[in-house]
Amino acid sequence: MNGIFAAVFLLSAALFLLFDPNGFLPAMLTGGQKAATLSLSLLAVYCVWLGFFKVLEKSGLAAKLTRAAMPATRRLFRTTDEQALFFAGSNMAANFLGLPGAPTPLGIKATERFLRAGNGYAADMLFVLNATSLQLLPTTVIALRLAAGSSAPADIFLPTLISTLVSTLLGGILVWLLSKRKRK
Repeated sequence: MNGIFAAVFLLSAALFLLFDPNGFLPAMLTGGQKAATLSLSLLAVYCVWLGFFKVLEKSGLAAKLTRAAMPATRRLFRTTDEQALFFAGSNMAANFLGLPGAPTPLGIKATERFLRAGNGYAADMLFVLNATSLQLLPTTVIALRLAAGSSAPADIFLPTLISTLVSTLLGGILVWLLSKRKRK
């Protein structure tokens, strides 16, 4: 993949230099400045939410919330493995708050446990729920819009909530239907 990105960059740079040699350096500097600003904005958002999750974890509230959701997640993933359900529930909670990169290690741990137990259905369901990513707070997209200079970066709240709710429900239903079909 790095080779492809390098080739695309080099080809683009060569064409830029060929057609607009005077604009190349200013464009590179402006692009670098925008990339640094965006990276710092996203870093701040991730620091806040990861800190919030760490406080939840240290206070024991995360474990209590996960235990409270255990009956629903047990039914959703068709498993009694408490550790896998904890990882899956934490993964879904982080996605729900709009941090798509943060919950990845939790999702991997849950999937490993599901697959080790021979529960392909639970692994499939978790994969689909991660891909559709029901989001209450699309923090990453709001941060991107804010960094791009949007006058109302949070205007996407309701459309994001509706679209991710529909995609998550549809994805979950399809996994459930396909699993019933496989069992027959």
